[in-house]
Amino acid sequence: MRWLSPLITILFLSGCTTAEKNVKIDKIRWEVQSSGSTVSFRGVSAVSQTVAWASGSGGTVLRTTDGGENWQNGSVAGASNLDFRDIHGIDEASAIIMSAGQPARFYKTTDGGETWAIKYEDMRPGAFFDSMDFWDELNGIAFSDPVEGGFLLMRTTDGGETWHQIPPENIPSPKDGEAAFAASGTMIFVQGESNVWFGTGGSIARVFRSVDMGLNWTAAETPILGGEASWGIFSVAFQDDKNGVIVGGDYRDADGKEKNCAITTDGGTTWNLVEISNPSGFRSGMAFLSIPESNCYVTVGLSGSDYTNDGGRTWVQADTVGYHAISIARGSTVGWAVGSEGRIAKCEVLIKK
Repeated sequence: MRWLSPLITILFLSGCTTAEKNVKIDKIRWEVQSSGSTVSFRGVSAVSQTVAWASGSGGTVLRTTDGGENWQNGSVAGASNLDFRDIHGIDEASAIIMSAGQPARFYKTTDGGETWAIKYEDMRPGAFFDSMDFWDELNGIAFSDPVEGGFLLMRTTDGGETWHQIPPENIPSPKDGEAAFAASGTMIFVQGESNVWFGTGGSIARVFRSVDMGLNWTAAETPILGGEASWGIFSVAFQDDKNGVIVGGDYRDADGKEKNCAITTDGGTTWNLVEISNPSGFRSGMAFLSIPESNCYVTVGLSGSDYTNDGGRTWVQADTVGYHAISIARGSTVGWAVGSEGRIAKCEVLIKK
C-alpha cells in the first residue's frame, strides 16, 4: 500500500476495525526474577502460569515449574558453542530447542532438560534458523534464512521427532538481500488448524502466508522499514485468521519509531502502517493475549515494552526495561520476557475492571 497521510490513515483504520472487544489492559506488572545466568536469552515459552522454558547463548536452557521462583539449569551437554534462539515448551517435562548458525540443530527433551537428543541437523551453507512454532503437540514448523536460493522451511508431524523440508518451489523466492532475524523466536506464527505466517527483512520487509500448514505459500510486501540489513519485521502475531500485527524497525536504533508497526485485517494480503501512537521504539518480540474478547498484544524491545487494546492501532508504553522476547501462556494473562545479561521477568497483564 502506498504511504498514506496521517488523516487518511486514521480514517482508513477506523473503517476496517474489528468488532469492539471487552477486554482492556490496564497495566503490566513486571517481576524481575533470578535466572542465575548472564547469557543473552532470545527464546522463551510460557506453557502455563507456572511452567516456562527459556533459551539463549552458550547452549543455555532454563526451566521453571513454580512460576519463576526457581529456574533450573537444563542446558545441553557439549553445546556451549550453540546459541538457542528459540524454544517450544510442550509441557513441564518436554521441550524442543532450535540453534541459530552452524551447526543448525534441533534438540528435544522429555525429562525436564536432564538429557537432550538431536532430532535434526543441517550443515548446508546459509542454514540459519530464525524461528519455529507449533499448532499442537505434534504439528510444527520452522524456517531459516535462504539456502541454495530459497527459503528453508521444515515441518514436523510427530512432535519434533522428525523434520521434513517443504519443497522450495512452493515458496516465493527471496529477493536479493532478503532474509530474517533470529531475534525472539516470534518471526513465524501459527493460528487455527492450518494457518501460518512468517516475516522477513533486509532489502525488503515481506510477510509470507500459508493456509495449508506450510505446504504452499504466498508473499505480500509491507510498509515496515526495509532497505538495510538491520531493518525489517522482527515479530508476527495474529488473533484470528484475518487480524494480525507485525512489529520491527532497525535493531541498531533502539528508540527508532519509524515504520515499526503495521496491521492487517485480511489475513496478511495487505498491510497498513501504524504511524500515530505506534510502539515507542524498535520492537523484536510480541505476544497476543489469547483470552476471550481480547484485541490485545504486548510487544518488547531494547528500549522497553508497549501494549495495545485495539488490535495494534494505538499503543501505550508499559515500561522502559529492555527485553528481546516475550511469551504469554495461552488462555492466560501471565507470561515471561527475556533479554540480555540473563534478564528474565515474569509479566502479569492486569485487566481493567
